[in-house]
Amino acid sequence: MVSFMLSSLLSVFTVIGGVLSVPLVDTTLSARTIAPPAAPRFVIYSDEWVDGEDGPPDVSEVTGYNVFALSFWLTTGPVDQADEWTLIDNATRESYLTSYHDAGISLIVSAFGSTDTPTTDGLDPVTVANNLSAFVMEYNLDGVDIDYEDFDAMNAENGSAETWLTTFTETLRETLTQGQYILTHAPVAPWFSTSYTSGAYLAVNMNVGSLIDWYNVQFYNQGTTEYTTCTGLLTESSTTWPNTSLFQIAEAGVSLDKLVIGKPATTADATNGYMNTTLLAECVETAYEDGWDAGVMVWEFPDAAAAWIEAVRALAFPE
Repeated sequence: MVSFMLSSLLSVFTVIGGVLSVPLVDTTLSARTIAPPAAPRFVIYSDEWVDGEDGPPDVSEVTGYNVFALSFWLTTGPVDQADEWTLIDNATRESYLTSYHDAGISLIVSAFGSTDTPTTDGLDPVTVANNLSAFVMEYNLDGVDIDYEDFDAMNAENGSAETWLTTFTETLRETLTQGQYILTHAPVAPWFSTSYTSGAYLAVNMNVGSLIDWYNVQFYNQGTTEYTTCTGLLTESSTTWPNTSLFQIAEAGVSLDKLVIGKPATTADATNGYMNTTLLAECVETAYEDGWDAGVMVWEFPDAAAAWIEAVRALAFPE
């Protein structure tokens, strides 16, 4: 996933003693009234600037989803749609929260994305986790998605990425209580490969999988023919990324009901890995018939909206 880093939306942040200091706001928003959704989860990210919109879209535009992820919160502070959430006034945020919750949609923030490399940058996972938790609670969000894409750290296979993510996740859960706040991760599918000597996300899952509600698995951007057929997506990945199809990841020890299938909305939303909604709906139906019901994630709004998820859900999860 990519952060567009819209400079027009950047807020002013300062760092004091290595801890991110955010501008104080009135935190009198009403208490959260929505629990993390059970499977199936239908997740949509929003990072792209949409002309004329001030805040998230009207719920009518995202009917059929139950999680909306504002992207991104970076270690330097929120940008893009996450930042826009901080710039609207309290009453407007309250209105959005009410309308989304009434529609059964959780509002969360996604952290990091492709532009943030916290492990490689030597950042302390405890400090980063505490800063992110503070942001979630200050702005009354329903939780976090961890879109960790520090490829240099993970590909070093020295355990640094796995250790960082483990400590980071444990620290998040100290304040973002399980059952009250959503905590998801969005790893690329190859990070579940058994070929990683350090374990990659199989190690993360073993260490803290019980603290993670589900995985928004990125089955895209991994090669021109990767995960582009139902077979490659569901039961037999290529030899480039062996044992990383949906059911192969489950066979490696990850709970099948935590594996949400992630896809780009259009060919322009990813380098590769795109499936049209007709084919993806067929794959989703096949997986459902074989015992899977975790759900579907898409990158990103507005290229995907209510019509996109309706088409993808049509065969297995019709509304």
